[in-house]
Amino acid sequence: MKIAVCVSHVPDTAAKISVGSDGKSIDPSGVTYVLNPYDEFAIEEALKIKDAQGGEVVAISVGTDANKETLRKALAMGADSAVLLKEDKDRDSIGIAKALAEEIKAQDAKLVFFGKQSVDFDNSITGQVTAELLDYNCVTVVVDLQINGEKVTAEREIEGGREIVETSLPLVITAQKGLNEPRYASLKGIMQAKKKTIEEKTPSPYENMIELVAMKRPPAKQPGKILGEDSSAVPELVRLLREEAKVI
Repeated sequence: MKIAVCVSHVPDTAAKISVGSDGKSIDPSGVTYVLNPYDEFAIEEALKIKDAQGGEVVAISVGTDANKETLRKALAMGADSAVLLKEDKDRDSIGIAKALAEEIKAQDAKLVFFGKQSVDFDNSITGQVTAELLDYNCVTVVVDLQINGEKVTAEREIEGGREIVETSLPLVITAQKGLNEPRYASLKGIMQAKKKTIEEKTPSPYENMIELVAMKRPPAKQPGKILGEDSSAVPELVRLLREEAKVI
């Protein structure tokens, strides 16, 4: 069985982000880019299924040559092959989904993994849109997965609890933290990844449906106020909550 894992190349969550001079992009100076953290769970689950049931894992990413670094990590973890859908301009989530769906169809992958979201834009829709374009079943924020032939049982997080879903292949899964414990790339895996060729393809042209108008940092937090140390401060606290904060 061919298993596809779709991965994103994103700024490290520990990086200090500044807005670029154009006011519409991140200033890349001093920013380290990494494999999207949620995609690590997706890769690990694909590899677990391959180890248990056989098959082949292909990692796919949409972006520039910089994305090869992320694809190399997927290869070092154990993916068999990698495809870069080379695109120099930023695509919106629908554009990325269209490029991925096109390649997944060409790969004839019946099981597809995504992280539940990328930590840069946090739109959390690429997996679902890809499934719709492919006409595949889709289960999101999955924390447990069992595959028996064509039948699939998935446990997913919902607000206030979890639910169990039964479905079948072909299927798109978006992985949530807790699905597994991602493996570290071994030295052998890293050396083998360096020798593997990342196939480059050009996705079909696409015009974004969403325009990024401006990007800005959130306003600085206002300093706190100390109103008192006993019950005598309560009237003033109530007044400020009503007149300034306007929450009561």
